[in-house]
Amino acid sequence: MENSHIVSAFDDDLNNLNIRIEQLGNLARDRFVMALDAIATQDEKTLDQIIQGDKELDVLEAEIIQNAFEIIALRSPRASDLRRVVVASKIARIFERVGDFSKNIAMRTKAMAASGHETIPDVNIGRMGHMAEAMMNDAMQAYQDLDIKVAIDLRNSDVELDHMHTAFYNEVIAMMTDNSKMVGSGAHLLFIGKNIERIGDYMTGIAEEVHFLVEGVQLDDERPKADKTSSKLS
Repeated sequence: MENSHIVSAFDDDLNNLNIRIEQLGNLARDRFVMALDAIATQDEKTLDQIIQGDKELDVLEAEIIQNAFEIIALRSPRASDLRRVVVASKIARIFERVGDFSKNIAMRTKAMAASGHETIPDVNIGRMGHMAEAMMNDAMQAYQDLDIKVAIDLRNSDVELDHMHTAFYNEVIAMMTDNSKMVGSGAHLLFIGKNIERIGDYMTGIAEEVHFLVEGVQLDDERPKADKTSSKLS
């Protein structure tokens, strides 16, 4: 009876942890979508909400990490149970990082708006954003359902986002070359594009964590990868 109670309590702890992860993931995705929309609208209130709201993600991530530490200390999980707690902590950090990228996108959009350009230069950033959003949805599904197929497909799809980023990078550089007045906005766009590409990288990280959680081994390094652009932005 005592062992059964301990197992039940541990399951409750894990369920609560996963609920908080889902909350953090949804919040990170929503802030990212807001940041993408705000690139076009340049709505100052929305941009400030994204920037100031980043603290909300920080707090939630810190609570999840603290909760994970408490589970380890109180329940002393081993093997697969320990993996579940450790992976949850890693995924929480990834979603918090998405919030940082969204904040950076909002800050750079504000800088472009302040430079006097009422409209964003005509470059195709929307496709990249939608692709990264889809990858976030897949990452959340893979983790919630412990679905290895979704995880592997997600990991391999990152090459498509890399190709989009390369095309976007070249497009912005060409724009800056043709019109010197666009150099300032172009520089911000390059950083925004890199932030979106990095979100894709982090989603592949979740895919790899899901595989490790289910199988107990890391995925190999053999996966499709686009050629790197000359950009070293981060």
